[in-house]
Amino acid sequence: MISKSSIDKVYESARLEEVIGDFVQLKKSGSNFKGLSPFSDERTPSFMVSPVKQIWKDFSSGKGGNVVAFLMEHEHFTYPEAIKYLAKKYNIEIEETERTDEQKQEANERESMYLVSEFAQTHFAQMLWESELGKAIGLTYFKERGFTDETIRKFGLGYCLDQWDGFTNAALDKGYKLKYLEKTGLTIVKEDANNPNNPRKFDRFKGRVMFPIHSMSGRVLGFGGRILTNDKKAAKYLNSPESDIYHKSKVLYGIYYAKQSIAKEDNCYLVEGYTDVVQFHQRGIHNVVASSGTALTPEQIRLINRLTKNITVLFDGDAAGLRASLRGIDLILEQGMNVKVCTFPEGEDPDSFAKNNELEEITQYLEENSKDFIQFKASLLVKETANDPIKRADTVRDIVHSISKIPDRIQKEIYIQECAQIMNISEAVLFNTLAQISKKDIADASKKVKQEHKAFDVVKNEPLPQKVDVQYELERKIIELLLLYGNRQEKFEDLILKENEEGDLVLEPESLESKVFEKIFLDLQDDEIELTNPQFKNIYYKLIEALNQTEDFAINTFIADLDQEMVAEISSILMEEEKYTLHNWESKDIYPKDKKIGVAQLVSETILTLRCYLIKKRMEALQNSTEDSTIDNRETLEEIMNYLQLNKLLNKKLNRVLS
Repeated sequence: MISKSSIDKVYESARLEEVIGDFVQLKKSGSNFKGLSPFSDERTPSFMVSPVKQIWKDFSSGKGGNVVAFLMEHEHFTYPEAIKYLAKKYNIEIEETERTDEQKQEANERESMYLVSEFAQTHFAQMLWESELGKAIGLTYFKERGFTDETIRKFGLGYCLDQWDGFTNAALDKGYKLKYLEKTGLTIVKEDANNPNNPRKFDRFKGRVMFPIHSMSGRVLGFGGRILTNDKKAAKYLNSPESDIYHKSKVLYGIYYAKQSIAKEDNCYLVEGYTDVVQFHQRGIHNVVASSGTALTPEQIRLINRLTKNITVLFDGDAAGLRASLRGIDLILEQGMNVKVCTFPEGEDPDSFAKNNELEEITQYLEENSKDFIQFKASLLVKETANDPIKRADTVRDIVHSISKIPDRIQKEIYIQECAQIMNISEAVLFNTLAQISKKDIADASKKVKQEHKAFDVVKNEPLPQKVDVQYELERKIIELLLLYGNRQEKFEDLILKENEEGDLVLEPESLESKVFEKIFLDLQDDEIELTNPQFKNIYYKLIEALNQTEDFAINTFIADLDQEMVAEISSILMEEEKYTLHNWESKDIYPKDKKIGVAQLVSETILTLRCYLIKKRMEALQNSTEDSTIDNRETLEEIMNYLQLNKLLNKKLNRVLS
């Protein structure tokens, strides 16, 4: 258990915009920040962060909350893990009691897999630095690659001894379960027919140097292992298999070490291998990640897209694999990103080039040789089709097909013009080809949608749209007013029900000055109104208590003590109107009215509207009770008339006409 004082220190120190900025590229938007949703595939920002309120809201997925909620959603942390992550980021020492064996057993499966992976990384690093074979084989290999001690330790590189079950036995001796060693793929388990109770166990990565693969937050998800012997039967590189925590199509090697630099430089260098990343990083170029030998996937591209719109793909000098790699460029274009390509001299790859050159030389080479993807693709394909008109036509079609992937129409047109110049062909022909490709893509997409719809029967009697729950909306508004303006001192116009000289009931205004929370609390108490929504009711009483106890009420301090369900509800309430700032109305000469201007009026109108609504409900209930003609209903009818008169007065005050 983490102590309350430690949790308070974490909340006091953590800055939401800084933490989320490690995962999402944020841009200033008024007093807030906005960015692309990290929870869905989108090209228009719908993710809002409020530094003042220290809450975030993702309008595309509906998720929201505070800094801890973000880490729990994005990184699948438990609450204690999120607190520990923030403590580490802000150099806060946390006090916690030692977990018992029972508590360790209760850890969920994902957490158990993370723990096994983290133990494996520590074990492999220990073998590299402390065992004789590790130093002689693994450490020597890394040194030969030119890696310094500091780099090796930073990336957590290691060595798995060339033993059948050395690592597995070490993990079992430490109390880690075989079940999780197998689930993470660190251990291969095979049933033994002769001894069914004692299956055979093998280390997957035996005799390999180890590259831990981290999540964006730094958790060990899996490993890449390189064999150092000339065994032709064994794969040169071996990755962890797919598991509950490791999905290679959604992970980029080095993203944990590169994320801040990618956002800062507004560019990401994309390479193929582990050593390319490590070597570049060691040379001082930190905004580099690798697809870890797998074909680039849309999920990996979206990971980069959260941090920057610009990718520079680095290829080695061997042209053989370039054509296959061009598919990855089309995928990047589909995501609306800007792509450049840089190739190294023949016989060189990013690893060797970074090893053999100084930082200034590498930077200069990248700047001078990074080509726009059209220039690169055209120059590459034109060489292959120099004297063949048919192949040349196919090349042009291939380039236009890539351009068709770009969502931005202006960019498309510019690239068509550029392609026309390079390929010496008229723009009209290219635009015509682009239109044909686009038409075909639309037709294919439409056909696919129709096929999918065939699987479902059309429901003729669709349900009518749900009516607005007035009471829910009004109770939600009360919570919002308390959160935003609870401690504000305002001048209110109270309404006192009196009889005039003619004996008619009238509402006489009476001025008073009080805090917003006091006005709301006393009005609801006087009318004996209780919030009906259980969540709002719970938040309401906690808010009243907090506002009553402190002059310096702060939302981020208040929500620190609430459960995550309440935090999510509060963030949803507070950020609801922020979504309209995503549309940048000011640029269209539309200026929304600032709510702060009329807080007293807003509070009074909300309470009055709630009163009217409850009076109307009461009248309906009384009317229903008069349907029994055998009962004397005179008193009930008199009560209805009084309510009707009061309702008219209240609605007149609200400037509403009753039908």
